[in-house]
Amino acid sequence: MDAAEVEFLAEKELVTIIPNFSLDKIYLIGGDLGPFNPGLPVRVPLWLAVNLKQRQKCRLLPPEWMDVEKLEKMRDHERKEGTFTPMPSPHYMELTKLLLNHASDNIPKADEIRTLIKDVWDTRIAKFRVSADSFVRQQEAHAKLDNLTLMEINTSGAFLTQALNHMYKLRTNLQPSDSTQSQDF
Repeated sequence: MDAAEVEFLAEKELVTIIPNFSLDKIYLIGGDLGPFNPGLPVRVPLWLAVNLKQRQKCRLLPPEWMDVEKLEKMRDHERKEGTFTPMPSPHYMELTKLLLNHASDNIPKADEIRTLIKDVWDTRIAKFRVSADSFVRQQEAHAKLDNLTLMEINTSGAFLTQALNHMYKLRTNLQPSDSTQSQDF
């Protein structure tokens, strides 16, 4: 799975918009949306919110967790903990990217939020690399990685998979094979 596919999955997350148009309920395969009334908040998938925003049909409301104070606490907590802490959304990085790229005018302190999310991301990726290094050095057979998001796994998974493949090759080359046993005369 690549980053575009993870982003596609994230677009199913629900966000709140305030439409500036009227429309009855929409019946879609993924569920019913609406009704849409001007000035009344409604929850819709991110893909629809971005589309409506691009056509200037709504105003996006940032998720509750997308607040500078909450993100600072989340960043500080992530830095203090030795393990991965739960994120406010399983797609926090993708949501932030899409919302800030398409609706930064609707999000207060957008630049600070972008920086804080990047800080959290960098902390978590560094923590993942340290964990992977420890895992490889101790020649462990399995690891438990709680609270990682799909994008974090996707980003770091290739690195870890390659490292494990190299370790496997090294281990199998170091072990004597049956055909190279010495013969007694």
